[in-house]
Amino acid sequence: MTSLHYDLSGPATAPPLILGPSVGTSLAVWEPQLPALARTHRVLRWDLPGHGGSPAALLPSDGSATIDQLAALVLRLADDQGWERFAYAGISLGGAVGLYLAAHHTERVGRLSVICSSARFGEPSSWRERARLVREEGTEAMVASRTGVWFSRETAATPRGRALLADLRATDRAGYAACCDVLADYDMRAALPSVTAPTLVVAGREDPATPPAHAREIADAVPGASLLEIAGAGHLAGVERPEAVTSALLSHLADAARPDPAHAPQPGDDVSRHAAGMAVRRAVLGDAHVDRAVARTTPFTARFQDFITRYAWGEIWTGDGLDRRTRSCITLTALIAHGHDAELAMHVRAALTNGLTREEIGEVLLQSAIYCGVPAANSAFATAQRVFDEIDAQGPAAAPPRTDAEHPTHTPGEVDTASHSDTDK
Repeated sequence: MTSLHYDLSGPATAPPLILGPSVGTSLAVWEPQLPALARTHRVLRWDLPGHGGSPAALLPSDGSATIDQLAALVLRLADDQGWERFAYAGISLGGAVGLYLAAHHTERVGRLSVICSSARFGEPSSWRERARLVREEGTEAMVASRTGVWFSRETAATPRGRALLADLRATDRAGYAACCDVLADYDMRAALPSVTAPTLVVAGREDPATPPAHAREIADAVPGASLLEIAGAGHLAGVERPEAVTSALLSHLADAARPDPAHAPQPGDDVSRHAAGMAVRRAVLGDAHVDRAVARTTPFTARFQDFITRYAWGEIWTGDGLDRRTRSCITLTALIAHGHDAELAMHVRAALTNGLTREEIGEVLLQSAIYCGVPAANSAFATAQRVFDEIDAQGPAAAPPRTDAEHPTHTPGEVDTASHSDTDK
């Protein structure tokens, strides 16, 4: 075997997304985020050398392993898939690989997410010492200290926490030590300003390994980078606070789907507007929902559906003045104000797709109680709770926004003849 072990998920024709793990974990560290990310992307998760299914021999064992060698292995995976350009998200060392690729191969990385990582992971001597310890005693020497670093004791006691610690125990000592050698040699601070990909930096506020100051250093140096600090999260923030990390990634990746300004619809170009509107409509509401709406189109409703697709979705939702998270907040408020509970249910689902957490949706509803009235907000909370309960009942692989026979919702321009409900806006 001459390449890193990897796993592919999601539609084969979807935009590519590569996910990098942290030292001591396997590609399973991304399991909390995978169902949501694989709905809209072709997701490639990979294992570090000596971790999971990757052979340790992919990195030198003499202490000379470097970040460029590891990055080259990841580029080989992308090349094997025929991906000239891809989005990338990485945790810790996986994030360091992303920073290196984005700085030194700017044409390859279209969008970057760096999670609980750093531009420099401390003094080289500490990593050389850890490499020596693991080479002599194996990775079991690291297990006890990961609780309190990776996550809390409560998280360590969960099935996912126990599985991650088991992955650490199973990691090849030579591969783990070689990754420590990479971290000892790694220093990206001077190269950060050369990163041109839109970048999201995520930090766990309780992370002792790469505390928020490390994330701020990256965000301050990478042009235009955004920063999110997650309360109650350790080094594996995506495991400890999965919903917050998933929502941040969905929002960041959704922005990448915005039309290229060079190919934006021109005034009077109805065909382009309709095509752009349909693309965003599918991204926000889901293919299954839109396919049902299209299938129900009648000669009577066709012109109105075309009108809404071109203008609501093709001009407003595709505009670059607001991101989709903000547009979801505005839409929720407007629907609450006018008492459109059926459409509100649909847009609660859409808001989750656009990167809002349940807590943030609750904040929008609370704000609406002040400006739209308590009765309206009371009804909105009931509608949102019903949507959350339906999603929870469907399990982690729940589909993105869809029409439900018991609680009908509609896409812009759709007329649901079964429920005789009004059309959406």
